[in-house]
Amino acid sequence: MSDSLFSDLSKVGLNMLSDMDLYGSDSKDDEMEKKEKAVPAGPVEKDFLFDKGYRCPVCDSEFKAKAVRVGKAKMIGADTDLRPKYQGIDSLKYDCIVCNKCGYSSLSRFFNNITAGQAKLIKTNISPYFKGVDDKCETYSYDEAILRHQLALANTVVKKGKASEKAYTCLKLAWLIRGQMENLPSDTQDKAKVIEGLKAKEKEYISKAYEGFVVAMAKEMPPICGMDEWTCVYLVAELARQCEDYAKSMKLLSDLIVSKAASTKLKDKAREMRKLLPKE
Repeated sequence: MSDSLFSDLSKVGLNMLSDMDLYGSDSKDDEMEKKEKAVPAGPVEKDFLFDKGYRCPVCDSEFKAKAVRVGKAKMIGADTDLRPKYQGIDSLKYDCIVCNKCGYSSLSRFFNNITAGQAKLIKTNISPYFKGVDDKCETYSYDEAILRHQLALANTVVKKGKASEKAYTCLKLAWLIRGQMENLPSDTQDKAKVIEGLKAKEKEYISKAYEGFVVAMAKEMPPICGMDEWTCVYLVAELARQCEDYAKSMKLLSDLIVSKAASTKLKDKAREMRKLLPKE
């Protein structure tokens, strides 16, 4: 009989309530309440993403790759070396574009900046051996993001890219490894050893980024990787500090602070960084 009490509710779209127990316990209500509480309070990582279309400048194939929706992620701060931090997502994981057909890979900033000669180098030295990356996942793990960025770095070397592009890609890799360390699960096996290994990798990429940006500042005209002259000076000063080249860091910071062209905000950041240098 109880089924007939609500049998007509299907006419208004509420057929899922047709088998309710009129005087039964509230156990189902309790279960529904638990499910509601289990729903995340805010957006999860995949909610920040969409599939963006690209055309490969090397093989001309069309494909889609994960990208962060503009304005969706809220920036909550930055590290001293300008690594940006966003709420709910590490957007750095999605800054590398990979063509899964030919293996061409690059940071989004440089993706379409490739000459015919460079494309030929990619087709000769990467495409015949490339086996593809996982392009079916909803989000990228840090391991997947790091692999993609390493592929971009390899592409940059093969195509004989600028020192600034190599340096910036190395910097992005260092940032990703730092993010991976910050987000290691608490139950990671041999966590201390894992962190030690990741710190060594981060330091290696920071060192290569420092080396490349020093070359870029000497040979390339600003803006460099979207940075004006004094922002680049600030970044190189911080990389020098992390590489324990304290004399170079102090020299660059001093030049920045007395510059008439640098912004007040950047000078203030330089003064704060100078406090981090060891006292002689």
